[in-house]
Amino acid sequence: MVPMDSHSRISSFSSFNSYFRALSDTPNRLARRACSVSTSFEETSRVRARSGADMKRSLRWYDLVGFGIGGMVGAGVFVTTGRASRFHAGPSVVLSYAIAGLCALLSAFCYTEFAVDLPVAGGAFSYIRVTFGEFLAFLTGANLIIDYVLSNAAAARGFTAYLGTAIGISTHTHLRFTIHGLPKGYNEIDIVAVAVVLLLTLVICYSTRESSWLNMVLTVLHILFIVFVIVVGFWRGEWKNFTEPENPKSPGGFFPFGASGVINGAAGVYLSYIGYDAVSTMAEEVRNPIKDIPIGVSGSVIIVTILYCLMAASMSALLPYDMIDPDSPFSGAFKVGSHGWRWVSNVIGVGASFGILTSLLVAMLGQARYMCVIGRSCVIPSWFARVHPKTSTPVNASAFLGIFTAAIALFTDLNILLDLISIGTLFVFYMVANAVIYRRYVAVGTTNPWPTISFMSCFSLTSVMFTLLWHFGPSGKPMAFMLGACIAMAIGVVQVFHFMVPQVRKPEFWGVPLMPWIPSISIFLNIFLLGSLDRASYIRFGFFSGLSVLVYVLYSVHSSFDAEEVGALSQKNGESMKESVESEDSTLKV
Repeated sequence: MVPMDSHSRISSFSSFNSYFRALSDTPNRLARRACSVSTSFEETSRVRARSGADMKRSLRWYDLVGFGIGGMVGAGVFVTTGRASRFHAGPSVVLSYAIAGLCALLSAFCYTEFAVDLPVAGGAFSYIRVTFGEFLAFLTGANLIIDYVLSNAAAARGFTAYLGTAIGISTHTHLRFTIHGLPKGYNEIDIVAVAVVLLLTLVICYSTRESSWLNMVLTVLHILFIVFVIVVGFWRGEWKNFTEPENPKSPGGFFPFGASGVINGAAGVYLSYIGYDAVSTMAEEVRNPIKDIPIGVSGSVIIVTILYCLMAASMSALLPYDMIDPDSPFSGAFKVGSHGWRWVSNVIGVGASFGILTSLLVAMLGQARYMCVIGRSCVIPSWFARVHPKTSTPVNASAFLGIFTAAIALFTDLNILLDLISIGTLFVFYMVANAVIYRRYVAVGTTNPWPTISFMSCFSLTSVMFTLLWHFGPSGKPMAFMLGACIAMAIGVVQVFHFMVPQVRKPEFWGVPLMPWIPSISIFLNIFLLGSLDRASYIRFGFFSGLSVLVYVLYSVHSSFDAEEVGALSQKNGESMKESVESEDSTLKV
């Protein structure tokens, strides 16, 4: 029974007076809720029950592999490969893709450990919530949702552009129309993009299983087009193009820009791997999470890495790197390097269109599940958490985000959207890697968290120093010495932490190997990649993060406080401490 003195707190939004009383109590509520952590048991039972019906467990490992490949292999690879080869790595862009794939795999390991231990639809939001608390989880989730919506809108408009290439007509004159009264960048109306988003929204609302079948079909077709491009590229290409530029004055060899060029190329192409994180949001719908999730996530990253390396190699065989068109490398390579094969550029347009559809489908599935679980935590209206009893899908979240995405895709230019995405996703990867370390080495209420927090802070600071030196440091031997010193310092920090601080919690079923090295490397790589993004990305991140904080202070903390008062949410440390102790005991028994 709810105490009478808490009744006024329960209805913070029932009237203006109640809301103003809630605002006056904001400092107390922030102190009580901002760092409140959830537990694995709570997330998979009481919090999950707020959705009403359960999501149907119908997915197997091959569905997850399909979702992972579909989410990653979009149109991005058809652009990033050209830029990385022409300006950074040359023919060694093949190694850039291999390094970027290794980076993605390390980050995928961190996601997999959480997804196996916590098989719910919340993905990174739930992982951060059970580790660092409600506020950081909300900040993470809000940036993820914004990134998903903007990138999906960009993908939808990109579909229109590639569709025009595939059928050989002008996108601007035939597939879009201009309204001259609107400002430039927002005046090209794209009905095709809107139709695609709304159609996919209907599919993901109807059934996750049917969405998987559609994704499988589109992914297989896309891979067939990619294999075609690879085979024709090697068939028509020449091995001398791997070492000889067209212009004798251009740097030659397989490594024309040296090792630094390979690393810079890896930073440029890494964004082609973003998308595997959406697979973790399917964990609640997987039949056997312990077996299927590790295979699905890691397997998709490995397969995509192989495809990307072969694509980069075929492109390098077709043309010397200094002749590659950075904006349309594959289409341009067939037009310039293979006379009589220009029709292949139309084929590439068809393949890229399928790739956009698969990445868009997976991303829209992922964003709806993030929104659903954020609704379960009561920091946004619980209406978003509802799962339809007939379809077993989060219909409310799917429909809302689908309409929101379609509205942005209708007006906003692709270049404006592309300037706004990516940083939020890398920030989330960084947070998840830190969360894995914290959860392994800290049992709330029983161990001192400061050695682990100090390690994560020192390691992140060292990584930031290395990144700043890489981009802005002096050239030559002084820079090499300072970079080497940063690497030695980072290795020393990890080694000291490894020997001085024992693990207090080991996963029962699947865990990241070589702790704490693999998540530490993931932290370093994500900070390095964050340093390669432009100023506009940081302005976007700062703006939306500030907006998220404002929403949390004005609404979310009061909503979750009310939910705690009626027993829908726990407070903070009691259950976490109990869960940590029980987990440790069970590990020792095993």
